[in-house]
Amino acid sequence: MAKIASAGNYGPRIRSDCMVTIELTNSGGIQIELVSKVKNYFGDHIISLAQDELAFFRIENAKVKIEDRGALDFVIIARIEAALKKADNSISKSYLPEMKKHCKYKTAKDRLRRSRLYLPGGSPKLMMNAGLHGADAIILDLEDSVHPDEKDSARLLVRNALRTIDFKGSERMVRINQLPLGFEDIKEIINENVHVVLIPKCESKQQVIDINTYIKKLKKGKSPVFLMPIIESAKGVMNAYEIATACDNVIALTLGLEDYTADIGVRRSKSEKECFFAKSMVVNAAKAAGVQAIDTVFSDVGDMDGLYENVKQAKAMGFDGKGCIHPRQIKVVHEAFLPTEEELARAEKIVEAFNIAKKEGKGVVSLGSKMIDPPVVKQAQHILKIAKLGGMIK
Repeated sequence: MAKIASAGNYGPRIRSDCMVTIELTNSGGIQIELVSKVKNYFGDHIISLAQDELAFFRIENAKVKIEDRGALDFVIIARIEAALKKADNSISKSYLPEMKKHCKYKTAKDRLRRSRLYLPGGSPKLMMNAGLHGADAIILDLEDSVHPDEKDSARLLVRNALRTIDFKGSERMVRINQLPLGFEDIKEIINENVHVVLIPKCESKQQVIDINTYIKKLKKGKSPVFLMPIIESAKGVMNAYEIATACDNVIALTLGLEDYTADIGVRRSKSEKECFFAKSMVVNAAKAAGVQAIDTVFSDVGDMDGLYENVKQAKAMGFDGKGCIHPRQIKVVHEAFLPTEEELARAEKIVEAFNIAKKEGKGVVSLGSKMIDPPVVKQAQHILKIAKLGGMIK
């Protein structure tokens, strides 16, 4: 019996995507119909791309319709693979695009994570130029932004994006789904140089351990994959420290206040005063564990003044970064995390005193009549690093 399945998106408002419909038949060979405004220019290439992929999966008889809206190669082959696997769930192989050189850079546990830009994992048009926005990290989201019926297709698209798109040095993050579906996400993306896996609605140490164990089982190569649990419930808040210390490759805790406020039965306000306890707990747990604390997103993308004040408040509480849901928020977030003139001046004096003491072989650093402990020096160095990135110093 013939099996028909589709994957992707097509329509007048769709850009950089395609809809692939495949009917597996018992005879007739491979028949490919292409609908595209660029058919006269790229039609032969797109059809050849489809033929190569079908041959890889040993499909001998099929009717394929590709309705194109400017999709790049990595999108087309992801949509073909998704449609094939929907039509025949016995297919287990993966058809991978070449891993581009610009996708192979590494990250570090203590790198700056002031801004993290969320991108829906099922929308290729938002991925293409995401690196140009200058976010410290790009999050390809497979959870809340993807419709349940599109999870399988988005997973393949994100996998191919990780192998193809130039994110211009931004840290490469993926937010997986809640377990057990998250295991399927990990299986597809874990060997594609993903730097950080975000764990949604994390409530226990065991969730982190289970995910880390599964990653170790599948991971090839020596480069680490870091974890960032998202605290989104009252239970998660109460267990924040044990979550942060669940394993060595947890690099940060972050907050999801929409789910948290729903869980405690209140409405999230602009002041977020109802979230003060949760924010304090997460910051304290993160700092006690020696990892970064990352604040939640600011949902009003039109209120830049409100965003600036929200970030300044987060910085004052001890947060190291902020989630972003629109590129225009990134610049504001970076500016708000810059040190004040007073903070910068003090940091410069501390680092100068440290360098002099080091040069003179002294084991004790002092500034005036005050002794300077190593953590204070480290914080001062961090402030100078942010100031340099923000153009405040050379």
